[in-house]
Amino acid sequence: MNDFDFFTGAWDVVNRRLLKRDAGSDEWEEFPGRSVAHGFFGGAGSFDEITFPTKEFDGATVRVYDAARREWSLHWINSARGLDPVPVVGRFTDGVGVFYADDTDDGRPIRVRFTWSRITPESCRWEQAFSYDGESTWETNWIMDFTRVS
Repeated sequence: MNDFDFFTGAWDVVNRRLLKRDAGSDEWEEFPGRSVAHGFFGGAGSFDEITFPTKEFDGATVRVYDAARREWSLHWINSARGLDPVPVVGRFTDGVGVFYADDTDDGRPIRVRFTWSRITPESCRWEQAFSYDGESTWETNWIMDFTRVS
């Protein structure tokens, strides 16, 4: 519990997103974002909304802690597509949060990994990676570097 307390506040975000997934591409797009995060349930919940001024969508994440299982469920919401029905689930160990889910990418089964790291009072990083081969290899396809505004 309280693992996401560090995230409460407003953040400027530099996004780097891989243009083509699972294609051996090293071509990335970079775009700005602004995130505002709040905690709830005394630290057992976290919510943030992120705006992407140069994109056709915005997003939000709801995070809920299960005390009995000692793990978080993270639910992504895309303003254009709605709620992603598959949450990523995991926990923080030694200051790094790692969360997994089984999902699909363009109809192909994948393993999804979210990683929260580099957490300081003024910055943090989120990364999304997909595995198309049962976790033998991972391809990072989206990186968000956050810098605190307030």
